[in-house]
Amino acid sequence: MEILNHDLQAYLETHCDPEPEALKKINRETYLKQLKPNMLSGHYQGRLLSMLSKLVQPKLILEIGTFTGYATICLAEGLAEGGKVHTIEVNREQEETLRNNFELADVQDCIQLYIGDARDVLFGLSENIYDLAFIDADKKSNLAYFELIIDKIRPGGLIIIDNVLWKGKVYGDAKDNDTELFRKLNDTIAVSTQVEKLILPVRDGVLVIRKK
Repeated sequence: MEILNHDLQAYLETHCDPEPEALKKINRETYLKQLKPNMLSGHYQGRLLSMLSKLVQPKLILEIGTFTGYATICLAEGLAEGGKVHTIEVNREQEETLRNNFELADVQDCIQLYIGDARDVLFGLSENIYDLAFIDADKKSNLAYFELIIDKIRPGGLIIIDNVLWKGKVYGDAKDNDTELFRKLNDTIAVSTQVEKLILPVRDGVLVIRKK
């Protein structure tokens, strides 16, 4: 879902850095072979994730929801030397595609892929402190994931949450359960004194959170 109109989106894409060739191929293959290709971050959002990661220069990144690895690779572009991305994907059928895509982008050595339920995997990673986290998994659990990982983020670190404008429904009159969950997420973080926060109207809404 794109919140911005097509012409503006096209203008933005032509005025940011070009999409790397490996990511172009992953983008194309995702739309050819995946059932829900719109879950892919895409060119403009990918450059945003890359830019934020480069600004933080993280040693350790946490990603919840890998899909075909497009955003994972974008985040990895900003890793400090020797850094690592820990990414969690619940769908085991994606594992071969992910490993192939990481090799295509030549980032396989700096990405640790975990297959399984995020809550279970996070329990095993409880001692890690992350510089940056990206939440882009099952949307109903976004607030639960935020609450699970906030203590795993260093002061000054970032949490990025995708799809927070939820097709524009959060600022409309919709009353369905999913929309109410997104409103609860946004409202909860808006009043949190632990963090600074900003929603960017990129694609379906990107919430950027800085831990104090």
